Amino acid sequence: MLKKILLFGVLGAAILTVGILVGHFGISQDSSPTWVKEMSRDVDESLIEQFIKEVDNKNIEQNLKTLASEPHMATTPGDEKLVKFMLDRWKDPNTGLDDAWRQTYKVFLSFPDKNTPNSFTVVSPNNTIQYTSRLKEKAYTDDQNDPAVVQPYAAYAPAGHPKGKLVYANQGKVSDYEFLNKTIDLSGTIAIVRYGGAGRADKAINGAKFGVAGVLVYTDPADINDGKMSDATETYPHSWYLPPSGAERGSFNGYFGDLLTPYYAAKEHTYRIPESDITGIPPIATQPIGFEDAYALICKLDGEEAPAMWQGSFNCTYKLGPGFSSTSAFANSDVQVNVYNKEEMKDSANVMGVIRGSVEPDRYVIYGNHRDSWVHGAIDPSSGTAVMLEITRVLGKMLKEGKWRPRRSIIFGSWGAEEFGLIGSTEYAEEYYSMLRDRTIAYINVDISVFANATLRGQGSPAAQSVIFTAAKQVKTPGSQTTSVYDNWIRYSNRSSPSYGVIPSLGYLTGAGSDYAPFMHYLGITSMDIAYTYDRSKTKARIYPAYHTAYDTFDYTSKYIDPGFTSHQTVARTAGNVLLRLADSLVIPFNTSDYAEAVEQYYNTAAENFRDKMNVAGISLEPLSAAVKRFHEATSFLNQQIHNLDMAKETPLKIRQINDQLMFLDRAFLDPMAFPDKYHYRHVIWTSRSSGVATFPGLADAFAKADKSRLNSDWEQVKKHLTIVIQAIEGAASTLEAAIEASGQ
Repeated sequence: MLKKILLFGVLGAAILTVGILVGHFGISQDSSPTWVKEMSRDVDESLIEQFIKEVDNKNIEQNLKTLASEPHMATTPGDEKLVKFMLDRWKDPNTGLDDAWRQTYKVFLSFPDKNTPNSFTVVSPNNTIQYTSRLKEKAYTDDQNDPAVVQPYAAYAPAGHPKGKLVYANQGKVSDYEFLNKTIDLSGTIAIVRYGGAGRADKAINGAKFGVAGVLVYTDPADINDGKMSDATETYPHSWYLPPSGAERGSFNGYFGDLLTPYYAAKEHTYRIPESDITGIPPIATQPIGFEDAYALICKLDGEEAPAMWQGSFNCTYKLGPGFSSTSAFANSDVQVNVYNKEEMKDSANVMGVIRGSVEPDRYVIYGNHRDSWVHGAIDPSSGTAVMLEITRVLGKMLKEGKWRPRRSIIFGSWGAEEFGLIGSTEYAEEYYSMLRDRTIAYINVDISVFANATLRGQGSPAAQSVIFTAAKQVKTPGSQTTSVYDNWIRYSNRSSPSYGVIPSLGYLTGAGSDYAPFMHYLGITSMDIAYTYDRSKTKARIYPAYHTAYDTFDYTSKYIDPGFTSHQTVARTAGNVLLRLADSLVIPFNTSDYAEAVEQYYNTAAENFRDKMNVAGISLEPLSAAVKRFHEATSFLNQQIHNLDMAKETPLKIRQINDQLMFLDRAFLDPMAFPDKYHYRHVIWTSRSSGVATFPGLADAFAKADKSRLNSDWEQVKKHLTIVIQAIEGAASTLEAAIEASGQ
């Protein structure tokens, strides 16, 4: 990999040097050789239109049918088949890329015991088993009966068999356990919690701090099914709703990347920390279950009524416990959680592909999606892989026919072991840290390409907003020749911008929900995530209901998510459009003023929520206000420079200088010392936060802690994080200002 990419760098430096000389000596356009014209080549709008026309929904449908034909959990035989499938497609002589290869890492994974399924039981005082949970999900099609379907489990939860009185702990947040702990001794109890509100691992980590011995996790029909519960008429196979036995698998891992090799690529020779030093995973036995099993437990609980906000869709009053009602069949009984998980070192492969750039081969645009799934994974992740394969087919065909070669190099990544904690993409980012940091323009992530078929959902760095909007305006929404994706998007999700008025809402990448995380948070590469989603006014589902279950199949997708695959086609057209603009535009199509608007929004929120109490503590927000103003002025300065460019006369060096300023903007917000307790999180603006206040994350979390504790030491942390934010914003501003400022400022 390194030799392949370094070749781009040497070639790019040579071309740039010659280009500078050409610009310096003013060779006329008419007498200049072909490569001089190539240096000033801009994006070809007619080629983008041709790309849009050639993206075929039927090809995407066939891609998905193949990808989801069998379960392909990371490192399993099904996954290995797809590795070979991806390589064959990307090496196709007629539609393939310039090169494609496998890249393997040795990673630490967690699996259930195939011969002894995880479960829970209700055990009477005389040790009689009164109830046993389902060992596998109910089959409605042949897909669920595939022998390769992995039973529901919580990856990285330890093996164990704790037994105790059952308590209902809502979403397993710290505040939930604190509420219970006021009236209930939680020591030795088993907590049943619902998905949502806290990360998977946190539900168990939080409970263990209060003495909880084991955790059961389920999806309440109120959170995923709009209250629907009957598989006779209401849930799949009759609709998109989750059947009663559906259990959401997942990685119960609070960090991303291989757990034994933080910050180092997981190669054979790499140093590994002791397993006992791993943090961010459950310390107690934990198991996901279907809501039919949860119903059997919750509706028999004793104790006080749960708060109104804790109630769900079961036709009973949710109570807190501990233990079961004396009038129920489970009176005086305990719940035992039986987990037989085991950890293994496994070889996991990324599949990499490349199209070499013709002018700036040492500048990369990366497009990625993970390949592994929990079961068949038709939506997560194969909807994204099906889209990526269609994009590479169309571009590969243009490439092989000699009709196009991008200005910059395009790298495609089919990441392995994402479901266990973004492992493939993170190991790649760690191994090639220096190269990617210095050369990468942007990262485009299309994981779940279609949650549903109502509207586009865009997330990303504010710098990428303009290029996403441009692509969305050019692509038509499914079933319409007149309505653009942009116009449709604004109907479903919009905000008021001081600069533009009402525009679609571009979400921010504040967490680690997919493979953009190592690129955005660790490398500071401008990143984005593109998908189609559902109308949130018509459902309260927190995600598509079959998520991480045995029902996420081609049958489910083709019937209830995207019949006809036209939303998949629209995502391919939009994401591919963005990709071409980033790879081919003479000036990188980022708008720094959009970033300034986002930073100003964060400042206004901080001032509104924090200023008064910070003033009482003797901490002023004025230096932050000044930094934000400086950043705004710097973005306006650079935008004006770009606006004033005469592309026909400008030297390649000037274009390169501006492009470097655009490319490195997100990098300027990195601070490796800002969040020492958060692996890989270094972006001062977009790092994850615990606070519910949508502003600078370190400042928000520090303020929340100090406001609660009133301790001087915690207010000192507020000062520290205020300093971190100010320095990051001022540093980012300096990268956009004139190259050399007068001294003494």
